[in-house]
Amino acid sequence: MTIPPADSAPPSDLSHIPVLAPQVLGALEPAPGKVFVDGTLGGAGHTRLLLGAGATVYGIDQDPYALERARAARIPGLHVLEGNYRDMAALLAAEGVTQVDGVLLDIGVSSFQLDDGERGFSYHTEAPLDMRMSQSGESAADVVNTYDEADLAAIIYEYGEDRLSRRIARAIVYAREKAPIETTVALADIVKRAYPGFSKGIHPARRTFQALRIHVNDELGALRAGLEAAEGLLRPGGRLAVISFHSLEDRIVKRYLLGSETLTPLTKRPLVASEEEQAGNPRARSAKLRSAQKRAPGDVGVQP
Repeated sequence: MTIPPADSAPPSDLSHIPVLAPQVLGALEPAPGKVFVDGTLGGAGHTRLLLGAGATVYGIDQDPYALERARAARIPGLHVLEGNYRDMAALLAAEGVTQVDGVLLDIGVSSFQLDDGERGFSYHTEAPLDMRMSQSGESAADVVNTYDEADLAAIIYEYGEDRLSRRIARAIVYAREKAPIETTVALADIVKRAYPGFSKGIHPARRTFQALRIHVNDELGALRAGLEAAEGLLRPGGRLAVISFHSLEDRIVKRYLLGSETLTPLTKRPLVASEEEQAGNPRARSAKLRSAQKRAPGDVGVQP
């Protein structure tokens, strides 16, 4: 999928509503003079909260549309960096920054990416089967049309946690023998037919789409590398906050924080959205926030 010309690109205004806003501010404690990394800049909703408290923010994103919007907005105090947050140490070193007061990671697909039907993240909208956040490398169409049945089943089971992964993989291979699977709706229909007796409720393609998106973008690999990079960048007393949206991500974050030799988790259980926020923003329903603080050398961490 090619990037459209500038006159057809998404608008430059940033109207993203950040999830768990009060919880993020409480975890990171932004203040004038502090420096933060927003490793998943997206619509800059969380970044605006940090800037509003007087902090400086280095916002990282690999999505060309998100980068264009952020640069066009010319937000004071925001330094926009292109890349994957897993490489935050190198990206900030190029800016002369070796330590920061806080790092925020809002994991997964953004609202802008979901709402832009042409990106291929949604099974509800007819679009090229893409799912690449960076618009480069292997697409979801490449995966479903070239991977063997066993590998497809493994991806759908591991990243989608779908008990019918083998059946779905078999259906995909059978369908592509007749014609390449090139659109989101075509794949969604294949998965739906593989589910016995499906009539209504959550679409059965949800898990398959999640699995393909995670695989194409190496999201879990990026998360593991990003956590390690963030830990290295934080100065003593610095804070890390991570928002995840499904169990695979949350499990990785939990285990990393508990196993870290320099990070002390700030809460025993993840913070979740209030009923009021969930009612106003359905995407907040599955959001979980975990946070931790960097210890000074020699300090002994105390678990909450």
